Amino acid sequence: MAEVVIVPTPAAGGEIVADEIVRLVRSTPTAVLGLATGSTPLPVYEALRPRLAGVDVSQVRGFALDEYVGIEPRHPESYRAVITREVVEPLGLDPDRVQVPDGSLDGIEHAGSDYEAALRTAGGVDLQILGIGTDGHIGFNEPGSSFASLTRVKTLTAQTREDNARFFDSIDQVPMHCITQGLGTILRARHLVLLAFGAGKADAVAGALEGPLSASLPGSAIQLHPHATVVVDEAAATALRFADYYRYTFANKPEWQGL
Repeated sequence: MAEVVIVPTPAAGGEIVADEIVRLVRSTPTAVLGLATGSTPLPVYEALRPRLAGVDVSQVRGFALDEYVGIEPRHPESYRAVITREVVEPLGLDPDRVQVPDGSLDGIEHAGSDYEAALRTAGGVDLQILGIGTDGHIGFNEPGSSFASLTRVKTLTAQTREDNARFFDSIDQVPMHCITQGLGTILRARHLVLLAFGAGKADAVAGALEGPLSASLPGSAIQLHPHATVVVDEAAATALRFADYYRYTFANKPEWQGL
């Protein structure tokens, strides 16, 4: 089962994950990071800034989870722009070593297979950061996504578009389609780190961790992974039946194991 770490605040969760990323980069300077967007991973990126000071990140590679289809890369809410603004520039990563799925309409038919090829060429993702949607999606793998799915174009649900409308002037501006790493692609990463903060994520977290494996709740795919860590705050942990056990095991975990 996934290791569950319950923290008092999102900032505390960000610090724990940032420490693990720094450990990875120090031991593996050519580490490949899987980068998520949205508000959930921001505490991780913020905590990384001071921790990476003086650390050589020139060889670190990054792969974003997803991108909107048909949005200009220069649009402030394209994931290319978000990753550049929130991760690449603040952390001093080489922009040429950070890739985002190509959501341009020209070539969209083979954009998924192109991204899969790039991931294979890079040797796969060492640590993949994930969030989870209120409907249980990870990446843009909406309910009904196959656990074997690879990078491909998906139609966003009305709920996801409503959730993301806060980043745009209106829901009408939220693209209808995206290109996303599939669940099968995500599961190939060597370490999954899923973050969830706030009471609104409590049901999705409980379903993903303690419910049955189901394509209706894509986040449950993490149950299949041999090295998955789930970091949640107290609010997001309220629906977990085994919360006390998770707290006990983490409190008594040997320090040498890391996350």
